[in-house]
Amino acid sequence: MPKYNNPRRTWKYSNEFKVNAVQLSYVVGVTIKSVAEKLDIHPFMLSRWRKEYREGLIVADKRKKLPGQAKTKKILTKEQQL
Repeated sequence: MPKYNNPRRTWKYSNEFKVNAVQLSYVVGVTIKSVAEKLDIHPFMLSRWRKEYREGLIVADKRKKLPGQAKTKKILTKEQQL
């Protein structure tokens, strides 16, 4: 086993980059593999980003939007007015 003098470099991608990559992968007729090759990332990473995007963990503007948050806020304000 070779000995490495320097640690491996870990790439960090912005949320905007991840969202753009995911949106490109959802275009009809485009495969995950082709998008990953164009962006020089591993297809598994793009698949993981797609899953995180579906779960709401990756958002473009870094503000995490919880589903139903606006609805509960409206209900609470109505209850305070009564």
